Amino acid sequence: MTNDGRAPGARWPGLSEPEARRRLARDGPNVLPDEAPRTVWRLIFDVVKEPMFLLLLTAAGLYLAFGDLREALTLLGFVVVIIVITVVQEGRTARALEALRDLSSPRALVLRDGVVRTVPGRELVVGDVIRVAEGDRVPADAILREGTVLTVDESLLTGESVAVTKTPSPDAERVGPPGGDGGALYSGTLVVSGRGVAEVLATGARSELGRIGASLRDVDQTRTPLQREVDVVVKRMAALGIGLSVSLFVAQGLLEGEWLDAALAGITLAMALLPEELPVVLTVFLALGAWRIAKSRVLTRRVTSVETLGAVHVLCTDKTGTLTQNRMVIRRLVTDAADLDLGAAPEELPEAVHGIVEYGILACPRDPFDPMEKAFLELGARALDGTEHLHPRW
Repeated sequence: MTNDGRAPGARWPGLSEPEARRRLARDGPNVLPDEAPRTVWRLIFDVVKEPMFLLLLTAAGLYLAFGDLREALTLLGFVVVIIVITVVQEGRTARALEALRDLSSPRALVLRDGVVRTVPGRELVVGDVIRVAEGDRVPADAILREGTVLTVDESLLTGESVAVTKTPSPDAERVGPPGGDGGALYSGTLVVSGRGVAEVLATGARSELGRIGASLRDVDQTRTPLQREVDVVVKRMAALGIGLSVSLFVAQGLLEGEWLDAALAGITLAMALLPEELPVVLTVFLALGAWRIAKSRVLTRRVTSVETLGAVHVLCTDKTGTLTQNRMVIRRLVTDAADLDLGAAPEELPEAVHGIVEYGILACPRDPFDPMEKAFLELGARALDGTEHLHPRW
């Protein structure tokens, strides 16, 4: 490449700036579509319409009608606690998801008018020619047109931690499914090694990542088993309370003739039958569950999801990040003069194996993404620190 950024002899000069702007206006930015965030008032409305919450408000109103201000304020305090827990949980998760969404639109090296420029990933359009190299996150679905053989981490789409090989496909016109060994590159995946030139074929919602997001948005939001069971309990308790209260009101009124006292007796019985502690206890325990799994770096957008997870009998998950860590560790060093098991070896390596570790480190880039190269650097930092075999500036 020349000093002015031009790539002489490049087969893929890319789009012109006017054409890129026209396509951007036609197709929209290269971002994943996002639902409008739920406002605080919407969150409060969703909480208030729950039968459990209505039960709590009814109990508070009855206590207030009887002049028991202390009990009424206590229940209204529980109402505020439930609303605050819901709003805080939703806000924390929304901020975390927004940060993750920013990762899906990285900056890109793009060829416009034959000149290499750095542009925000959201400004990429179909037909743009981009340059990708080790450590880059692919900004859009594309086809590798020329360059070296790439290895790409597609675990974001497939769940498979083993990087797949990508070979240049100068004449391909469409991308295949993820996990293949052709020239298809997918938005959000990570280039582990190699470099090349790729042509963008799909952006935003039309990318593979966008289609996955669209399928998730189409999933119906059904009520959880616990919510359905609580709805039944609340309705039955309400029917029972109303029935018994009316019966007591009518019976006492007919027998004693004191209809005001009968009404007060019926309301008192209804208050005794209302399980006003139930919504508070359920909300607090579900919030504690969300807090506990958040410590394991699991996002919970709605507190009720904790109850759904608790009802799962079989959980199918990829091994990476659960049983394995997608990391490599060097366990054994073998040379002509030594055969060393690092599991039982001391922290300081014998001189006979210093050479193989040194050469392995020299063959690695300074900030590698490949797990094997990371393993060599970690071994060198642990066992060769302070020796002449470690060359951090090389």
